[in-house]
Amino acid sequence: MIAIIDYGMGNLRSVAKALENLGAEIKITSSPKVITSAQGVVLPGVGAMPDAMKALVKEKLVKPIEKVISADKPFLGICLGLQLLFETSKEGGGSKGLGIFAGSVPRFVFSKPRTANDERLTALKVPHMGWNQIKQTDSRWQMADSSKNILSGIEDNSYVYFVHSYYAKPKDRTLVATTTDYGIEFCSSIARGNLFACQFHPEKSQKVGLRILKNFVAQCK
Repeated sequence: MIAIIDYGMGNLRSVAKALENLGAEIKITSSPKVITSAQGVVLPGVGAMPDAMKALVKEKLVKPIEKVISADKPFLGICLGLQLLFETSKEGGGSKGLGIFAGSVPRFVFSKPRTANDERLTALKVPHMGWNQIKQTDSRWQMADSSKNILSGIEDNSYVYFVHSYYAKPKDRTLVATTTDYGIEFCSSIARGNLFACQFHPEKSQKVGLRILKNFVAQCK
């Protein structure tokens, strides 16, 4: 069974439907016991980091998330579910995250040219919304069992769907599984053991996203 964490914020039904269509048994839950006993866990998220952290603390979900990750159970973070894993965010005037990984979550700022010869000052809009490519990093993060590689079957520079104004900036660059260019090259997903967290929405990314979700379901068996 795959537990989808319900903390009052997130694209729960769309993620649940996508996983169910892949044959997974899922449960949308805020129960710490169910979360820690599940074969795999999904932390979705749509909204602001400060509100999300307040909700996780209120529902007593911080410790269960930490326990699942420390046990190296299959874990999938989506959008805000990626950002929450880091120490701090600039959102809402500043907010603490779960601090699972060292790093921050800054906002896209395009008030200056990318290079001295670049005349585009504010051509890129925030939020970053729509289809963009993911470029895979080297294989240091990939699991020894390639059959359980979350990006198995995903071609480099595949297109996925984004909606965000903030992005994760890990201190440990070996965490970075993919990068994406949007004015800057930013971290679009991280991986460590059986944990994978992405800034994009796999449930909205058609065939590429469904393949990633299929690979996650395979990890959970």
